[in-house]
Amino acid sequence: MEKIKILLADDNSFIREGMKIILSTYNEFEVVMTVNDGKEALDYCLSHDVDIALLDVRMPNMNGVEATKYISEQSKTRPLILTTFDDDEYILDAIKNGAKGYLLKNTDPERIRDAIKGVHNGHTVMQDVVLDKLKSNLKTKEEEDPKIDTSLFTARELDIMALIAKGLSNKTISKQLYISEGTTANYITSILGKTGLEHRTQIAIYYIKGTVGETE
Repeated sequence: MEKIKILLADDNSFIREGMKIILSTYNEFEVVMTVNDGKEALDYCLSHDVDIALLDVRMPNMNGVEATKYISEQSKTRPLILTTFDDDEYILDAIKNGAKGYLLKNTDPERIRDAIKGVHNGHTVMQDVVLDKLKSNLKTKEEEDPKIDTSLFTARELDIMALIAKGLSNKTISKQLYISEGTTANYITSILGKTGLEHRTQIAIYYIKGTVGETE
């Protein structure tokens, strides 16, 4: 089995090397490089074959959120945030910039292992505590009128976007709207196609903030 190639970016050498030791104990991983900041991470991903970039948020020269954006846009590497910071602003910006996951450093190593494998397989992984913060952030704003161009979407698509923004699952949305899960999935696919977004968490942010990427 070909190993998953991982880059570690953290300006704390103790944490960086410690994480390298932990990940290296798993046979399916190969830590190909450790770097001190986001700029070094980006440069390496542009010139080498890297599957997953584990990025801290606060780093010199280029932080993890900025690095996520450029790595997502300019390479095939999938960025995964691993940090001590669970500030709403970091979470939202990292996801908008293309992060495939957001985990805290105090996460159990097995959970980090599963997250890396999940992201490598094309999934988006959000730790429960991070997802709860994100949902809470969105719920505080759910009474606001959406800022999006509603003319782009059908009434049913807007209904589904509103429910996604409230943190509801496809199954719950389907029951609430009396449609099948397959139909709900088809609507979400249509929404993603119209917005150029990649997953449902980005739909929630887009619905609340009316933004895609850097657009305000």
